[in-house]
Amino acid sequence: MESTMMDFPLVLPHILERAGHLYGDVELVSVKPDHSLHRYSYKDFYARSRRLANALSALGLEPGDRVATLMWNHHVHLESYFAVPSAGFVLHTLNLRLGPSDLVYLIQHAEDKVVIVDDILWPLWEKVAPLVSVNTVVVVQWTPGPVPEGAVSYEAWIHRYHEQFDYPQIAETAAAGMCYTSGTTGRPKGVVYSHRSLILQALSVGLGATLAIRQQDAVCSIVPMFHINAWGIPVLCAMVGAKQILPGPYLAPASLLSLFMSEKVTKAVGIPTIWMGVLQEYEKDPDKWDISSLEIIGSGGAPVPEALIQAYDRYGVKLLQGFGMTETAAVASFATLKSTLEDETPAAQYAYRAKAGLPIPLVEARIMSLDGGSGAELPHDDRAVGELQLRGPFVAQSYYNRPDAEASWTADGWFRTGDVAAIDTEGYIRIVDRTKDLIKSGGEWISSVDLENAIMAHPHVQEAAVVGVPHPKWQERPVAAVVLKEGRILSESDLGIFLAEKFPKWWLPDRIVFVEELPKTTTGKFLKSALRDRFTSP
Repeated sequence: MESTMMDFPLVLPHILERAGHLYGDVELVSVKPDHSLHRYSYKDFYARSRRLANALSALGLEPGDRVATLMWNHHVHLESYFAVPSAGFVLHTLNLRLGPSDLVYLIQHAEDKVVIVDDILWPLWEKVAPLVSVNTVVVVQWTPGPVPEGAVSYEAWIHRYHEQFDYPQIAETAAAGMCYTSGTTGRPKGVVYSHRSLILQALSVGLGATLAIRQQDAVCSIVPMFHINAWGIPVLCAMVGAKQILPGPYLAPASLLSLFMSEKVTKAVGIPTIWMGVLQEYEKDPDKWDISSLEIIGSGGAPVPEALIQAYDRYGVKLLQGFGMTETAAVASFATLKSTLEDETPAAQYAYRAKAGLPIPLVEARIMSLDGGSGAELPHDDRAVGELQLRGPFVAQSYYNRPDAEASWTADGWFRTGDVAAIDTEGYIRIVDRTKDLIKSGGEWISSVDLENAIMAHPHVQEAAVVGVPHPKWQERPVAAVVLKEGRILSESDLGIFLAEKFPKWWLPDRIVFVEELPKTTTGKFLKSALRDRFTSP
C-alpha cells in the first residue's frame, strides 16, 4: 500500500521563497570590514539572491557545476548559500585560513568554475589565481575603488539581472553544497551535501531537543560559513524567519560582546576557544556588558570543560555542547538534559552536559570494539570504550572522488568517525579521544580529553592540550601544554597536586609545560601534531 501524500521535494528554493514571502521585514545584520553594520531585511536578501541566481545562470554553467566562495560571514555569503544551489549549482565554501597551496588543491579537485571573493581577501586570491583555472572571478567590494584586473564587481554584476527567477527542476537528492575536511591527516577530503540532507540537518538542529531556534530569536553565527555549513544555522534561521547576525572577520571577545549587546542576541554558536575568550573578557568588567538577552550558546569543534559550562550558568547563559564533523553535515549530537534527569544532583547533571550529548533526531550512534578482530558492538554502559560510528540522512556515505578513502565506512554502511567514545545507559555519547590522540602507556589507555578538561577546570588555566610522547619503557607518556589566564601564576607542582586528586598516578602528565599560546588548526582545534613534534624533538 502506498501513501496518499504529495511527492514534495526538500529543496532550498522552498526555504528561500518562504523567507522572502513570510519574513520579509525581519532584519539581517552583518559587520563590515570597516566595523560598521550593514542592515537589510529578508525581503532584500530574497531579491538579491534571485538576482545572483540569474547572474550565475547567464554564465552558461551546467547543472551541478561548482561555485566557490572565499568570504567571511556576512550577507553576501548568505546570498550565495541560497542562490547557488537554488540555481542548480553546487556551493563550495573555501576555508580562508588555508594557505595558497591548499586552496589550489581544493579548487582543482572540486573543479570550481566560479569564485566569489571578498576584496579584503584579494591578496590571498592573487597568490592562488595564477595556479588555477576558473571561468569567472567575482569580487565583493566593501570599499570604493577600481575592480581588480580579471574580476567583476559583485554589486554591478548581480544588478544587471532581474530579481524574478525561474527555478530549474531540482531533485532533493541533487548536490547543493560541498565542504572539505580539515586535512589534519593527509589531503582534505570532500563531502557533497544534497538539498535534502541540508534541510533535514537544519530541522534536526533547530528542534527543542537541541538549540530550539524560534522566529523570535536573534542568532549570531560565529562558526565560519566556510566550514560545515555554519552548522546549518543559516538555513535554519531562514526557514523559521529568525534574525541573523553575522560578525564578519571580527571575532575578538570584546567585538562579540558589543554585538551581543547592540543586537540583543538570544542565541549564538561558536567553538570553545571563542567562549573561553568571551567569558574572560566579560569577567574583567561585568558591568560594562549587558548579556541579559543571551539565553543559549552552542559550542562544538572540541570538548567543552565542565568548568566552562558552570561558569556560564552563573551568568544565566546555558552552554550546550555539540559534536559533529564535516561528514555529518555539522552537528550529530547535542548535550541537552533529559526531563528524566532533572531530579539528579547538580554534579550529575553537569557530568551529562559535559558529554558530547544525545544523537540529534534522525542520527543513530553505536560504538564498536577497537581490537580490530571481531568488530563487535559494545554495550551502552559508559564503561565500554570503542570507535564511535554514525549513520543518518545527513551523514556522508562516501567522499568526493576519493576511492582511496573507502575504509572510512563499514561493510554495513556506518561512518567510522575515528573518535573513541563510550555511550551511557541514557544514550549520552562521551568522547574519550580521537583514535590518533589516545595515549597508550604500559598497555593501558589514557584519555587526553579527560586530562585536558581536568586541567582547564583549574581557575588559573585558560587552555590546555595533552599529547602522548614516546617513552622507552612505557611506550607513551602524557605531556601537557598549558596556557594560563592573564595575570595568573601557577607552578607545575601545584597543578600536579590538583590533578592527583582526580586521576590515578600513572595517568598524570610526566611534564607540564606553560606556553604563551597553543597551536591550532584553521577551524580552531588544538593542533596536537605540532605539539607532539615539539615535545619529541631532541
